[in-house]
Amino acid sequence: MSEVLLRDLTTLRVGGPARSYVRATTEAELIAAVTAADDAGQPVLLVAGGSNLLVADEGFAGTVIQVATSGVDAVSSGPQIDVAVQAGVVWDDFVLRTVTEGWSGVEALSGIPGAVGSTPIQNVGAYGQEVASTIAEVKVWDRRLRGIRRFAGQECSFGYRHSRFKADPGRFVVLDVVFRLDIDTLGQPIRYAELARTLGVEAGERAPLDAVREAVLELRSGKGMVLDEADHDTWSAGSFFTNPFLDTEQAAALPEAAPRYPQPDGTVKTSAAWLIEHAGFGKGYALSPDAPASLSTKHTLALTNRGGAGAEDLLALARTVRDGVERAFGVRLVNEPVLVGCTL
Repeated sequence: MSEVLLRDLTTLRVGGPARSYVRATTEAELIAAVTAADDAGQPVLLVAGGSNLLVADEGFAGTVIQVATSGVDAVSSGPQIDVAVQAGVVWDDFVLRTVTEGWSGVEALSGIPGAVGSTPIQNVGAYGQEVASTIAEVKVWDRRLRGIRRFAGQECSFGYRHSRFKADPGRFVVLDVVFRLDIDTLGQPIRYAELARTLGVEAGERAPLDAVREAVLELRSGKGMVLDEADHDTWSAGSFFTNPFLDTEQAAALPEAAPRYPQPDGTVKTSAAWLIEHAGFGKGYALSPDAPASLSTKHTLALTNRGGAGAEDLLALARTVRDGVERAFGVRLVNEPVLVGCTL
């Protein structure tokens, strides 16, 4: 078998060779591959859509398991429907199906790259929706207990870009996710101001599922957040930094114009993109004119591979931006992508 390079399996198109590689197309194959690697004492890297990984140029000295399982099983349950989706299903393919079928609840998450199995780990969210609001159950392989377990949505400890699965990395392998969706041709109430303006509705109003999807795809495309082979702005891992949550003292120290969104727990959320731009890192910022990595020319939160970038090129840019924001505002940004074999 020819050498498998992680750059061919990730949206950043960065990463060296895998020492060994397995493509798992069924749940049984996935469990067997993980178990075999664990029995052999081999490190394991699970890759599905590869949209949230920055892998070292040296590659991965263990077993890379590509999650390529498929299948969507819908069971009606009154005014709602439970839909069990295999971990390897392309996320946006699933969202498109929900819009086509008249299943309401994830339409504002259109255009997000990656696979279904990754969504509960990060509690993927955008434009006012998070998967936490629709996940009824997550089925996993527990590598520590060597068995299948099922967690109800309320047992997943979901938070902003967080879950019990992210808190205990390496332990759980997501096998499938059950989403509980409304049977309705209208999307959920619009909670995101930019999306409401695009749709021409007021915040809290609803719009047809297909209109919501079209508007979200338009907004994401304008920010380079919909994968396009020909557009280097989409050679990214999406938003590279999460939005910071600050205590009241930190929030008060920000410039008056900085966004502030008070949270129920007393913290204040602010915008990483605003901090980056106002620390002097505008769209397209690069460490040098010919640098192979830069901020997206459409959105300052995305670090992009302009072609030929390695992991160290992206990490050097990320460090510069992170440290510049900390010097300017006293806020240390945290990376969202998982770093494999490298550190920020």
